[in-house]
Amino acid sequence: MHRLAMAQTKHVYHNRITDRKPDRCGLAVVTLRSLMINARSIFSTLVSAGLMSIAISSPAAGQASPTFPGVEEALGRKGAAQPGEVLKFSFPRSDLSVTADGVMLKPALALGSWAAFKHIGTGQSMAMGDLVLTEDEVGPVMTALQAGGIEQTAVHNHVLHESPRVMYVHFSAHGDAAKVAQTLRTALAASKTPTGTPAAPAASTTPSAADLDTAGIARALGIAGKLSGVVYQVSVPRRERITDRGHEVPPSMGVATAINFQPTGGGKAAVTGDFVMRASEVNKVIRALQAHGITTTALHSHMLNEEPRLFFMHFWANDDAVTLAKGFRAALNETASKLDR
Repeated sequence: MHRLAMAQTKHVYHNRITDRKPDRCGLAVVTLRSLMINARSIFSTLVSAGLMSIAISSPAAGQASPTFPGVEEALGRKGAAQPGEVLKFSFPRSDLSVTADGVMLKPALALGSWAAFKHIGTGQSMAMGDLVLTEDEVGPVMTALQAGGIEQTAVHNHVLHESPRVMYVHFSAHGDAAKVAQTLRTALAASKTPTGTPAAPAASTTPSAADLDTAGIARALGIAGKLSGVVYQVSVPRRERITDRGHEVPPSMGVATAINFQPTGGGKAAVTGDFVMRASEVNKVIRALQAHGITTTALHSHMLNEEPRLFFMHFWANDDAVTLAKGFRAALNETASKLDR
């Protein structure tokens, strides 16, 4: 097969190269058209014969998944690979029916527990996450986490006027990833968090993603997000390198500003999430949000040993989604966020 291909190539080359015109000195020059046709013919012949492979540079179809033996088995579900060699697990509180200011909250808006793992050395991993709990679940879950060596870094609210009351327990751990996962599974069992195979979302009569002008939101923010069910989620990393105990913490481990839009009908959206800020940025962001009708619902830390020191500010609004996006862009402009993507 290869001999035949080479013979065909030689024949093509011979035929094309003879398409020449003599110059004034009697020397043959190859016309530009002949060279172009000749090159295409040789290239096509070699490729079809398997003598040349072509590598085309394009974005990977999916993020390569880092390996954490025993973690998926302990947690009872598959993790999702994230940038920065992070494996992230989601535990939506689909068992809860929580309303805030008359809006039924979707798990993707504000009721999603999660845990993320990253290798930091031979046999050692760093884990961080955030557990969404009812008030009566907080104590038993924290007891189970402490018993297994997982530290709590914050316990607080994220939203206001919700019913039933919901609390958020942030955690951090360093060590064997499988053991951390086993402790986390034990702690989750002390709550009513669904830990089986995630079920497909039930059909809903509430406003759908079609009610959101996601293109308009992206234009106003200058940053595109992605849909998770009907919730449009936007993540904005910071420019500086963030570390915890000397280990880099990628944005996918909870240190990127999150802005989530849940449609409420008529082009409106309930929007919540959190801004990740340095101390000098906090009040500038508050003023920018207030100027656009967006309420601050909590201001606190999520971590204990991060560098540089960070503050997390949660917010709430329910209004025209594109108009709110313009307000969020004004607030982002007051931070050292990556806005040139």
